[in-house]
Amino acid sequence: MNIAMFTDTYLPTTDGVVVSLLSTKRALEALGHKVMVFAPRRRGAPEEPGTQYVWAREFRRYPEYALALLPSRDADRLKEFDADVVHSHGITFMAVKAMWAGWLRDLPTVQTWHTMITDAVPYYTPFDLNVRILQKGLRFYLRRYLRKCDEVIAPTRAVLRELLQMAPGIRRHRVLATGVDTWRFRPGVDGSSVRERHGIRDGKMVLHVGRISPEKNLPVLFAAMAAVRREVPEARLVVAGTGPKLGEYQSLVRQMGLQETVRFAGFVPPEDLPAYYAACDAFATASTFETQGLVVLEALASGKPVAGANARAIPEFVHEGETGHLFDANDATAAAGAILRCLQAEGYGKACVREAEGFSVVACTSRLADAYKALKQDWDAGRIAHGTGRIFG
Repeated sequence: MNIAMFTDTYLPTTDGVVVSLLSTKRALEALGHKVMVFAPRRRGAPEEPGTQYVWAREFRRYPEYALALLPSRDADRLKEFDADVVHSHGITFMAVKAMWAGWLRDLPTVQTWHTMITDAVPYYTPFDLNVRILQKGLRFYLRRYLRKCDEVIAPTRAVLRELLQMAPGIRRHRVLATGVDTWRFRPGVDGSSVRERHGIRDGKMVLHVGRISPEKNLPVLFAAMAAVRREVPEARLVVAGTGPKLGEYQSLVRQMGLQETVRFAGFVPPEDLPAYYAACDAFATASTFETQGLVVLEALASGKPVAGANARAIPEFVHEGETGHLFDANDATAAAGAILRCLQAEGYGKACVREAEGFSVVACTSRLADAYKALKQDWDAGRIAHGTGRIFG
């Protein structure tokens, strides 16, 4: 099949959406399908082969993102590509473009829900407007948009429940996680260079991977590590990633007197990430924002237990006492307890790997390809009502 994927974020940004899209794209192509990506054009960013770029305006507060506001010839590109399905991985400007172009070409539109965007409004709104008004307007738009999609994919059961509450009229839906590459992330990878780089020899290493941004709730982990080090003085937290809060959190760590306990690794190239997971003794996240948390699956695939917030998607992969421990996301003391239990107990490895293998990229992408095929067959047979392409029509 020929699949057209639309996204609001793309390389060189490497957030969860981009990682998920690229992983899925590679796996689909390995199965013999063709994929074309439609992405906003960012000034000065290198262009990826096989990608259709649309003119976009830089998001000033976060220059790694761009807003595709201008008209583009997406429908013509779909015709040239001979697309079978349109799959949107964003839910703002590129999602609207995907739906409109799909309608013009008489193609079914799939939406994967990656981000709880209503929760992100307080952090990322580009407008100086009342947050509640913006959230209310956004929920109205999303309710209409999701009802217009021909199929909505949620990465976890928890997220699907939230979507169905927000938009009860979703016509067709399923739960389908983004798969983890269990060949790249696996036990046995050598992480010694990472431990040496961060001055961790025989001590315990706790890892966090992700954007350094407010929704990741990192201050809870910092406070938790202050308690952890009283029990395990040699324990260190390595924070891999960058983002808008990096400078502020570095200052916070200094104010807390945790310079020796918390290490900021900065941007870690994708090819180096397996070594970071291999180097750690446990993975930790206090985020309540995760619709799936691919980093959690990467840690589990590497055989590492996870201390995770008991919120949204994380409990679907982190099973208490088996693959890690859960804690209240607002309770640093509880987070410290979960981290300590992960560090002090043994025997998690096999259960962690077994959990991740159920969500391998091969298995998940095969299920996605089957979903495309079933949707296209029902569409061609007229079993799906064709929409108007207009969200508010």
